[in-house]
Amino acid sequence: MQHKLENAIEKRSHLLDEQTNALRLVDGVGDGLPDVFLETFASHWVVSTRDGRLHPEIRAWLQQQAHSCYWKRLDQHEKENPQHIAGPKQDEPFIARESGVNYKIHLQAGYSQGIFLDQRLNRIRVREHSGPGKTVLNTFAYTGAFSVCAALAGATTTTLDLSQIYLDWARDNFRANDLAPDDHYFCKGDTFHWLKRFARQGRTFDGIILDPPTFSRDDKGKVFRVEKDYGRLVELAYACLAPGGWMLCCTNCRKLDPRDFSRMVRDAAPSSTITALDMPEEYTGENYLKSLWVQKR
Repeated sequence: MQHKLENAIEKRSHLLDEQTNALRLVDGVGDGLPDVFLETFASHWVVSTRDGRLHPEIRAWLQQQAHSCYWKRLDQHEKENPQHIAGPKQDEPFIARESGVNYKIHLQAGYSQGIFLDQRLNRIRVREHSGPGKTVLNTFAYTGAFSVCAALAGATTTTLDLSQIYLDWARDNFRANDLAPDDHYFCKGDTFHWLKRFARQGRTFDGIILDPPTFSRDDKGKVFRVEKDYGRLVELAYACLAPGGWMLCCTNCRKLDPRDFSRMVRDAAPSSTITALDMPEEYTGENYLKSLWVQKR
């Protein structure tokens, strides 16, 4: 196991530099280590396992490394914090970098530490397709990583999430990149409600990000399931998309076949050019993240 872990990390070493110190280092079955995942955040490591246990050999190897290391059990409730297992404790938030962008990371923030690393290439694409005078809407925004990338390119962003905690975190991410949050918009509430409101107001955006959780419940108890409701979400967003604008449509729902996902998006976004996007090269295991770039004609 030690040999596999070291080979996996070495294979990704070319992706780590002054501009990027947050990255997936071990990707499960793709590295010959099924259900074992290792991520680095500015030299702080998080190892995740699916079966509720950490193999003693892996634990022993991690304890020999010069990193603070935490273990996350993927089969547990999302509010459970990762457990400290090696190295110095890092229980306070800190800054990590990806593609030259700063993000606030908190290892004791529950299921996710502040950024989903599998969206690395998509964040680059959003930044490349944003710019001065453009408007970008980031729905289900979590800590606003896509918003930060669009804002760094000069766009005016609207960051939308149900959680005030995450909206405040998003503002922290803006400040971490010398961006003024007051120059942008932050909306608390349900994405479906806000998209209908924007449509009534005649408000459109040059770019829209749709990356919802696989399952969620709004503040009125209404359930959203990607495999059933994603098409309706795209339809509402498309009505708010300016002519010539783009949408990034993503889901990590493993139950949803890529062809069915593409069909849902195509049916809800007529008169568009749709391109399937690849996952980053460091994800050598399951090809679970489905991403489509929708360009409105």
